Amino acid sequence: MPIRLHRCKNLWVKGPHPCWQVQKALDETGVEYEIVQEKWFGSRELTVEKTGARKYPWIEFEDGSIYREESKEMAQRIRDGKLSEAPRRP
Repeated sequence: MPIRLHRCKNLWVKGPHPCWQVQKALDETGVEYEIVQEKWFGSRELTVEKTGARKYPWIEFEDGSIYREESKEMAQRIRDGKLSEAPRRP
């Protein structure tokens, strides 16, 4: 199973959008991933439970661990080839 990118459902939004920036970095580096479209509005229960915050995007690894930072840091880590070294929540 590839990693899972949890992001807002607005897949059409590009440019500086945080979800798009991380998705674009994954695409550019050839990392296999599956998109999980989450709620755009509302309480975002799953995101809060898994990350401790309401913000997207976040990544779920094959072992179920979670990675979440600000999108700029996430995109840079992915481009640097250091996604496997990302700090994770169990």
